[in-house]
Amino acid sequence: MSVAGFDASRLAMHSARKRTNRIALALSLGAMAFGLFWLIWILVETVRLGIGGIAIATFTEMTPPPQAETGGLANAIFGSLLMVSMATLIGTPVGILAGVYLAEYGQKAWLGTVTRFINDILLSAPSIVIGLFIYAVVVARFKTFSGWAGVLALSLIVIPVVIRTTENMLSLIPNALREAAYALGTPKWKVITLITLKAARAGVVTGILLAVARIAGETAPLLFTALSNQFWTANLGEPMASLPVTIFKFAMSPYENWQKLAWAGVFLITLGVLGLNILARVLFRNKH
Repeated sequence: MSVAGFDASRLAMHSARKRTNRIALALSLGAMAFGLFWLIWILVETVRLGIGGIAIATFTEMTPPPQAETGGLANAIFGSLLMVSMATLIGTPVGILAGVYLAEYGQKAWLGTVTRFINDILLSAPSIVIGLFIYAVVVARFKTFSGWAGVLALSLIVIPVVIRTTENMLSLIPNALREAAYALGTPKWKVITLITLKAARAGVVTGILLAVARIAGETAPLLFTALSNQFWTANLGEPMASLPVTIFKFAMSPYENWQKLAWAGVFLITLGVLGLNILARVLFRNKH
């Protein structure tokens, strides 16, 4: 082939690659714009409709009866905060310990393989299935809905998220760091607690925050476990109100005051989840 023919072939190949690159870039930008359009629309509508229902009474008064002039979401907000906090306190230690085992001890063990398989199933299981499981095991057996049943259902959602994040973060720690500690005569449990977990701390905390953000808006598990309560209660042994269930109930109603409070609840949950995700992103960015 002559030099001129070779140059022409290279030029044609270069032009084809540039054309393909432009098409791929245009499709990517189009997909991004499509997703951002709906996301921004949802956020704008949530702020527009939700901020109108935010008042002092929203945080100080109980959920009202239909067509009442006053009312708020105090009991639902408290119930959500209590159940989410308790589920996080129960699920986080279990998830971290299981994640440490998978990353540090169970890489090739049969128990580690089985645990990963079960964790993957739990991670992808619909939340309504978890709610039905707790309903059959706890609610039906004790013949009452309760906040504790809701806590157990939410903790089963927290555990697999924390396990996966903890294992992944610990797996990213270089083995040279562990070997250096072992060379100094450090026991393995000290290496894990004082070196690897400390190095992966930001990633583990990120996973916990993402798990909290996930359970904060779960409705289906709480419908089958905690149900709801129109009144203020701090007793986890009886039905307890929560923001997601209250939003579901009020948004489906024909009453204007309930619908207004439902949008206020949506705004509060969106604000809380957005704040947790931003905090998780900041921690993850600082880690690197």
